[in-house]
Amino acid sequence: MATETRPIDAQQSLVATVTTETVPGHEIVEVLGIARGNTVKARNVGRDITQGLRNLAGGELKAYSTLLSQARDEAIARMEADAVEMGGDAVVNVRMETSEISKGASEVIAYGTAVRLE
Repeated sequence: MATETRPIDAQQSLVATVTTETVPGHEIVEVLGIARGNTVKARNVGRDITQGLRNLAGGELKAYSTLLSQARDEAIARMEADAVEMGGDAVVNVRMETSEISKGASEVIAYGTAVRLE
């Protein structure tokens, strides 16, 4: 189970963003709908050259790992902002997907159910 609180802005933030159907210690009183956030990130030529050389030797391609990590964080933050805009206190059943949009560019989407807690 992943429970994490991330501030959306100084005035309003979510209680939790979880991959489970419920938020431990809280009761869901209203389901608001699907909250979603996505981003599309592209590799750059300089990064491709250095990572291509690293790929020859094997091991982790850290620049790509960092790029995908940033994309996931951005997609989650946008999903959370969508939930807050809907009046939600939390997002449950959070899922993430990645797809290739074009050669060298990928979309990361985060989605879940925005809910209001007691």
